[in-house]
Amino acid sequence: MNARLNLFGSPVVAKALGHYSAVAPVLIGESALPKTIQNLVMIRASQINGDSYATDVHTKNAAQSGESATRINLVAAWRETSVFTAAECAALELAEQGTRIADGAGGVTDAAWAQAAAHYDEDQLAALVVFIALINATNRFAVMNRQRGGDYQPAAAV
Repeated sequence: MNARLNLFGSPVVAKALGHYSAVAPVLIGESALPKTIQNLVMIRASQINGDSYATDVHTKNAAQSGESATRINLVAAWRETSVFTAAECAALELAEQGTRIADGAGGVTDAAWAQAAAHYDEDQLAALVVFIALINATNRFAVMNRQRGGDYQPAAAV
C-alpha cells in the first residue's frame, strides 16, 4: 500500500517539514543523551503509536549501531525483562507516559519524572523530553499518511 499523500508535494508543507526534520540531526548528533537511550525511546514510542515505518527505521538503526537483537525484540515488554538498566527503564517509562499523555489524568507522573531525574542531568532530561515529543509528532505524520514499514535500509556504517 502506498502512502496517502506526498507531504513534500506542497511547497509550504515541504518548507515546514524541512525545518522540522532539521531538529533531529542536531539532537541526535549533539545531545548528551546516550545513543542507546535515544534509540530505545524512539523504538518504544513508535511501537505504542503503531508506526510501522518508524519502528522499522529505529530498530534497524539500533541494530546497526550495535544494539543486540534480544534487547530490540524486548523493548515492547521492557518491564518484564532483565536486559535493561534502571536508567533505561526510567527513560522508557517517561517515553511511555509522554506518548500516552492523554490516557493518564495527570499526564506524566511525578514518580516517572523523579525516576528519570535520578538518572539524567538537566541537559539530558531536556533532550529526552524533546526526543519523546519529536518522535511522537513524527509517528503521527507517518500513521495518518499510512507510511508503511519494512523496506528501510540503514545507510552503510562509516
